[in-house]
Amino acid sequence: MMARSPSLYRDFTALSPTSGPSLPTAPAKSMRVEHEYARGGAWAYLAALDVHRAKVFGRCEATTGIASFERLVDQVMKRPPYDTARRVFWVMDNGSSHRGAASVRRLAQAHLRLVPVHGPVHASWLNQIEIYFSIVQRKVLTPNDFPCLEAVAERLANFERYFENIARPFEWKFTRADLNALVARMRDRWAQNRPLKLAA
Repeated sequence: MMARSPSLYRDFTALSPTSGPSLPTAPAKSMRVEHEYARGGAWAYLAALDVHRAKVFGRCEATTGIASFERLVDQVMKRPPYDTARRVFWVMDNGSSHRGAASVRRLAQAHLRLVPVHGPVHASWLNQIEIYFSIVQRKVLTPNDFPCLEAVAERLANFERYFENIARPFEWKFTRADLNALVARMRDRWAQNRPLKLAA
């Protein structure tokens, strides 16, 4: 189970175009997106991903925090097969709602089968829910022209079900050898006092 909160959430804001709707692509024409919007509020979208079954558990909350995160955990842990599993590992980032020893104690007391695993700080790319959030941002919420918050929540929920039907395991291309080569290049550059260009 991969989970994310205050970094397990994204603020998705309902923006209603004031001058006209966004227009889809057409032959020889790119998408046209209205630039004048009226804000309609924002959701904090919390999600967990069962990487073995491509099962997504998402929820829209008014705010983030401990209570919101615990509702997500309850949503997952109170249903089969997690409610009877011997252990359920939760790989999490270090968001403020679920980091530190106090969070580990809270989770362990509430769910005896839950095993919290915190990734390294500043390494959210190790958490596969981040890949899912990237897909959601690009394919579901762009352009961000929703008439109301309910429309945002409905689109997110619909995409969760769609994703479960089409998902395949994420295959990371960045290997341990790639990481070692990058660290070696960084070490050489630092020794020569030259900056390392990481991306084109």
